[in-house]
Amino acid sequence: MQRRVAHQANQDVRRARTRQLIELGGLVKKAGLVELTRDDRNTLLGGLLMLAELLQSQRRTASLPILQRKGRRAFRGDMESSSGDADAPW
Repeated sequence: MQRRVAHQANQDVRRARTRQLIELGGLVKKAGLVELTRDDRNTLLGGLLMLAELLQSQRRTASLPILQRKGRRAFRGDMESSSGDADAPW
């Protein structure tokens, strides 16, 4: 019985991780990066590494709110454009 419970717990952790990874990939797609880089994984990783460097630098405090605001607006634009209320921001 304990093995079954432990197995189920491990399976739940794996499913949650898989879901997170799929959602993160969706964000890359939503940002238009797949098309802009012609699906070049080296370029995508390079861009993500540049973002990581920015967020590890002294510019983090100033950059993080700007990035959050842009992301929030993009999500809001998706919701508005899908309901027909407003045009997409781009």
